Order: sequence, then C-alpha cells, then structure tokens
Amino acid sequence: MKHKGIICGILAAVCYGTNPFGALPLYEEGVNTSSVLFYRFSMAVMILAVMLVIEHKSFKVSGSELKTLGSLGLLFAASSITYYQSFRFMDAGIASTILFVYPVMVAVIMATFFREKVAASTVTAIILALAGIGLLYKGDAGVSLSPMGVLLVMVSSLTYAVYIVVVNQSDIRMSSLKLTFYVLLICMLSLLAYSFTSSDLHLMLPPSPRAWFYACWLGLVPTVLSLVLMTTSVHEVGATPTAIMGALEPLTAVAIGVIVFGESLTLRLSVGIVLILSAVLLIVLGKRFHLRTISHAVTAIVRKTWRWKS
Repeated sequence: MKHKGIICGILAAVCYGTNPFGALPLYEEGVNTSSVLFYRFSMAVMILAVMLVIEHKSFKVSGSELKTLGSLGLLFAASSITYYQSFRFMDAGIASTILFVYPVMVAVIMATFFREKVAASTVTAIILALAGIGLLYKGDAGVSLSPMGVLLVMVSSLTYAVYIVVVNQSDIRMSSLKLTFYVLLICMLSLLAYSFTSSDLHLMLPPSPRAWFYACWLGLVPTVLSLVLMTTSVHEVGATPTAIMGALEPLTAVAIGVIVFGESLTLRLSVGIVLILSAVLLIVLGKRFHLRTISHAVTAIVRKTWRWKS
C-alpha cells in the first residue's frame, strides 16, 4: 500500500465519523433532516467551487463523465438521507457502528462482480460482522432497537459501499476536488427534490449562530474533507483497503456520542464493536495472519472488555 493512500484513508474515516457532532445539535434546535442535509451539501458545494476557481480548474465534463457523476451523486444522496434519518431511531454511536458493515459489503461486491478471490478470512469476517450487529440490536435492558433504524442504516451502508466500488471501477479521470464537487452538486439537487416530497420535509434556515456553526462543520469536515480524502485513497490503494480503514469511523462516532452527548457505552455495544472491527480486520489481514491467531486475539479483547465492564 502507498503511504499517501493509507494516510488519506485514515483521515477520511476520522472526518466522516464526526457526522453526529454536527447533526445532533441541529436536530436539538428543531432543524429537520432534509434541511440538515441540504445545508451540509450546499455549503460543501460552495467551498469546493471556490477551491476549484482558486486552483484554476476547469468545470467542463463530458457526457459519459456526467452519467457516472450522476450515479455517484444519487448513491451518496441515498446513503446520506437514510443515515441521518436513522439518528431519529437510535443512538448516533450505534448507527455509525452498524454503518461500518459497508467494508464487508465492498469486499463481497468486489468478489462477486469483479472476480476478487473470496478467502476463508472474508467468510469469517462476514460471520463476525453479523454477530456484532446482532449484539448491537439488543440493549442491556432487553429493549430492542427500532427495526426501522436498523433498516435505514443497512440501506445507507449498502449504497455507500456501491459508491466506493463505482469510484474505484469507473474509468472517469479527474481531480478528487472536481469529482467531489459534481457528486455533491447532484446530491444537493437530489436533496432539494427530496425536501418537496412531504410537507414535513420543508427546508428551514438554521435558527441560531450555533446552528450555523454546526451546519458549516457538516459541510467542511465530514463532507468536503472526508470525500476528497476518500476519493484520493480509493485511487491510490483501491476500494477494499480504503473501506477497511473506515474502522476509525465508528470509533470516532462512538467517542463523540459518549464524550459529547453522554451516550452509554454498554458491554453489549463494546463487544459488538470489537466483533465488527475484527471482521473488517480479517479482510485486510487474513492472508498474512492465521485465522486461529486472530480468533485468540478477539477472544482476549472480549474477555478484557468483560472484566472492564464488570
């Protein structure tokens, strides 16, 4: 792997994991989902447009490029809408952790449609991921998470996985800034159309300076920085390795949920996170390490987590 791709992948994951930090305060001030997303993407588009002008980059695209960009924009819009809607049904940390099954989905898509070899470690990773999701589905008090919330996050995960694969497999060749600009422009227009599908989804202005700050944060950090860095990483090291480095996304989101928003870090959630991260770790390290060695490491981590929570 190239060092540039690894660094960009890590930074992209951390930036994307800050989504709840911007979204939840806006929800607390009464801003609806469509408005949060619209301002996130509209501000990101303006930031990217200014950057392209400063760097004297051309905005011209061909017809074939526009088709690919349109597909990417719609995929990212669908992923964002379902992800943000899930915050209304479950804790942000749990939603962000379930979202992290997308690297497994990327690996499966690449194996199924692009003939990447399916190793035993990949199969084991899928089993671990499903087990982790099962643990996340029930709280320690025996209260189930909303099925709608789980469904929304799984749809978000799948569309994001397809987005990464398309970026990797398409023959489109342009700068990461330009590609991200058009993807987010199409995404913003899709969100604008989505906002008119119901009277409950009307656009509303951020009601306070604090709300404007978080709207700007969403536009810059988990959108512009994350997507530009992610696109660079995909081009440098490929779709699956980039998805694997997304391990820092749920960790970032859970840390924000616990530290900033006071969400609880339960034993069940802790073990679920360990299993899901282990699943993704197997995808990238399965060919280098014996499965038994990794299973022993996972068991040791789970035992330590149990002692810590007891």
